[in-house]
Amino acid sequence: MTEILKGHKIVSEKEWIEARKQFLIKEKEFTRLRDQLNQERRDLPWKAVNKEYIFNGPNGKQTLPELFDGRSQLIVYHFMFDPKWEGGCPHCSFWADNFNGIITHLNQRDVTMIAVSRAPYSKLAAYKKRMGWDFKWVSSYDTDFNFDHHVSFTPEELAKKKAFYNFTIQDSLDSEREGVSVFYKDPTGNVFHTYSTYARGIDIVNTAYNYLDMAPKGRDESGQGQFWVRRHDEYSS
Repeated sequence: MTEILKGHKIVSEKEWIEARKQFLIKEKEFTRLRDQLNQERRDLPWKAVNKEYIFNGPNGKQTLPELFDGRSQLIVYHFMFDPKWEGGCPHCSFWADNFNGIITHLNQRDVTMIAVSRAPYSKLAAYKKRMGWDFKWVSSYDTDFNFDHHVSFTPEELAKKKAFYNFTIQDSLDSEREGVSVFYKDPTGNVFHTYSTYARGIDIVNTAYNYLDMAPKGRDESGQGQFWVRRHDEYSS
């Protein structure tokens, strides 16, 4: 990688500005297309949530409607934490570091954001304390919530390497997978599932990755995936 950077084209200020202006045309086109895609996402049909789920968290037992905390929109980060694990997924922890501090801002736009995992709440609370996070995190341990939203998988699905993840049948690779789901609650209390995204679909909400994409080396993963990611208290420096 160092040799490639050494061989990078070096130009004058005038040439640099001209090249940057030409690329800006593409960036503006991408921004307009993203705005269009965002609107199409909001225009997708919704699905009514008629099943009752009871979660366990810092406020005790709560239903899905109660997790909205008085707001009409709810974003759920599906945090990978199998009940048998002693700690949360390092990669989901990377994502949590990125959303932990923004939720107060989301609240001002009628949005509540939480994390949901299948591990018992006692494990979630202990891990949250270790990581120094303050977002609300609830357990779906005694419910089908994770399975119904296709982020947890049965032993049979794992054995057959055939699970429904990211809207297709595939090898889920693990008992838990990452994702984001969005819900809306109308004035009468009816809840609707409006959107879910998985795998690379959650890339855009990772602020650190967006900054790395601006840097000269980019993510610098060389097709190896997130081999370098650790929990933030596990890096050597």
